[in-house]
Amino acid sequence: PNRKKMTSSRRHHLKSLILQIALNWLEQEKKDAVTAKEAYMAENCPAPDMAGDQATLMELCKKLQATIDKIDEERYDIEAKVQKADKELEDLRIKVVDLRGVKKPALKKVRMSADSMLQALLGSKHKVTMDLRSNLKQVKKEVKEEVKAVGDWRKNIEDKADRKKMFETS
Repeated sequence: PNRKKMTSSRRHHLKSLILQIALNWLEQEKKDAVTAKEAYMAENCPAPDMAGDQATLMELCKKLQATIDKIDEERYDIEAKVQKADKELEDLRIKVVDLRGVKKPALKKVRMSADSMLQALLGSKHKVTMDLRSNLKQVKKEVKEEVKAVGDWRKNIEDKADRKKMFETS
């Protein structure tokens, strides 16, 4: 936990050393490839013997042509195998993606008002406000009738007795 931070000059120096070593390795690999190619050519393609009459030279040309044809057939077969293997690999990759499914990333919280979000999406040319309450219609609040406290029911009947008499007389 208590590591000292490396200075930028030291970091730069170490990076340049690593790059120098990698450059030396690349040069050595190129030299090795050239020597390997020369050794292969010397082993598989000896220098042709040009001494002789026309018949021996024609025979040599026929042998070389037969060798070229054989190598071309092998190359074609190997290319076909490689293409088949590549197709299988691609099919398997597609199957893996299908089985795994698409993973949706977790959404991050964005501290942005709706107005600024719309302005960022639509650009500064469009005038957009997200004050949705301004478009709403005004509604008056209804006053609810409060339930009157019910007192003694006998007293209530005596008060309504006058009304009852009104209906009886008519």
